[in-house]
Amino acid sequence: MRKLPRVLVVEDEPAIAELIAVNLRHNGFAPIVVFDADAAQREVDAVLPDVILLDWMLPGRSGVQLARAWRLDERTKPVPIIMLTARSEESDKVQGLDAGADDYVTKPFSTQELLARIRAVLRRRAPESVPDTVQAGALTLDAAAHRVTWQGRELKIGPTEFRLLHYLMKHPERVHSRATLLDRVWGDHVFIEERTVDVHIKRLREALGPAGAMIETVRGAGYRFSAAALSVA
Repeated sequence: MRKLPRVLVVEDEPAIAELIAVNLRHNGFAPIVVFDADAAQREVDAVLPDVILLDWMLPGRSGVQLARAWRLDERTKPVPIIMLTARSEESDKVQGLDAGADDYVTKPFSTQELLARIRAVLRRRAPESVPDTVQAGALTLDAAAHRVTWQGRELKIGPTEFRLLHYLMKHPERVHSRATLLDRVWGDHVFIEERTVDVHIKRLREALGPAGAMIETVRGAGYRFSAAALSVA
């Protein structure tokens, strides 16, 4: 029997949590519902879920604090996180994405859209199993091993940032618009805003350290990967 994807629902409003859980069960998911940060941490410590739906406002620690903590932990770092919150300002979305969320859904929300977003993060959770290695100077990306090294030292890069770097390194010296990157890296996930690309580019540059200079911002156009930019920086 096929194992149903486990979705941890961290939501302190029982009515919303039950609505989400019912729709998840009816669409082939196995929901686990908790109502506060401590319970969420216990569930994650016991069994890693496939996806986490995380409310911002929670008793105890906030969802943003939880997301940051999980992204710093090697065990929980790869688990996709979708923030689910009534906070709809752009600054809130940026803060949620900066904390490590892969997507951001505002309340009130469409259950069908939420399900589509969950399926999308599951599709892109695992890096592409392409047996190739891409190199630019001292930066090497091994797609099969899901490993990035800079001057022989392995870098810690999240799954979305890995896919983004892989695409940029495979298509160097070209300017890629945000819309193109959304299409090529995030696939047919039409709900993600272009601002999300900026957040992940920022996160990728931070992970790359000095090598991050190879990802150039082309004002008004998008981003370009250029090994030559490193010698100029």
